[in-house]
Amino acid sequence: MRVAIDAMGGDFGPSLVVPASVKALNEEASHLLFVGQRSEVIKHLDALESADRARCEFIEAPDIVEMSEHAATSVRKKPRSSMAIGLKLVEDGQADGFVSAGHSGAVMTGALAIIGRVPGVERPALVTVLPTLRGRSMLLDLGATTDPRPHYLVQYAIMAVTYSRLVMGVANPRVGLLSNGEERTKGNQLVQEVLPLLEAVPGMNFIGNVEAKELLRGDIEIFVTDGFTGNVALKSMEGAVSVLTDILREEVTRTPFRKALALLMRPALRQVRTRLDYEEIGGAPLLGVNGSVIVAHGRSRERAIANAVRVAARTAAQEIPAEIERAIRSASVAPSPPASSAGLPHA
Repeated sequence: MRVAIDAMGGDFGPSLVVPASVKALNEEASHLLFVGQRSEVIKHLDALESADRARCEFIEAPDIVEMSEHAATSVRKKPRSSMAIGLKLVEDGQADGFVSAGHSGAVMTGALAIIGRVPGVERPALVTVLPTLRGRSMLLDLGATTDPRPHYLVQYAIMAVTYSRLVMGVANPRVGLLSNGEERTKGNQLVQEVLPLLEAVPGMNFIGNVEAKELLRGDIEIFVTDGFTGNVALKSMEGAVSVLTDILREEVTRTPFRKALALLMRPALRQVRTRLDYEEIGGAPLLGVNGSVIVAHGRSRERAIANAVRVAARTAAQEIPAEIERAIRSASVAPSPPASSAGLPHA
């Protein structure tokens, strides 16, 4: 699989993105296309003795989409940016997937404008894979559409089931609709309208309304919600994990006796940190666009970028967009009636 890399994206730019991406070479990714400013990218490639230069290609992109720029216009105004050119490589078939740790809103709007949607998909969804007690679960949408129509959430569920089966290896993933209670009477107007639509999807293992407390338990593989709620839920969990980690570190080093115990527990504590670390996931797939696009965290370190490249290659190898198109067509879900507020890509 040929994966295009936004070498200029993320908090650390090519100094981290280039060596991290090379780590994924020889695994899922067979060829890397580094898109960025020549002097910066080549400098960091030349410093890597382990890099197979025959399978590392450079594509010039003089401009950078900055994090402060407006998502809806940045890629259009900068067609020579590393982000725009990387997405165009996928659209032209020169790359099988694209990874960026840059401006997530710009990646989403740029992917829609350059690559386009999978036929039959009305809005794409940004997905995160969560660590749980029993493996991994998926949460979507994370902000691609903050105020969606009910029909969009049905398509999110169909896309997530397809991804879960083919990429994550879950044969019959359970799908829950995120709500403020499990009862059918709970939820806002959107939840009330989506519930019967999901129940009507043929072959879907839909279990009904679920509460946020279930997100990390591992009993449910897919959680579907609107982009606003999903984004708030994800950032709340990230903040809670960070605070709990800091509290644990403080408490285990508070006394000499606890420090001694902490040394004995170090392997277990490291394993806990690994299970909760977002870098193990790599990046968030943008499902519903007609290509493999992975949005990595802006603060991603080497392991996260390498895993994002692996995910991009794996998603492309499974031909997820084509499989989503087939799944949407097979479900025969009718579009929602026109509404005054259909939701816009998250900026």
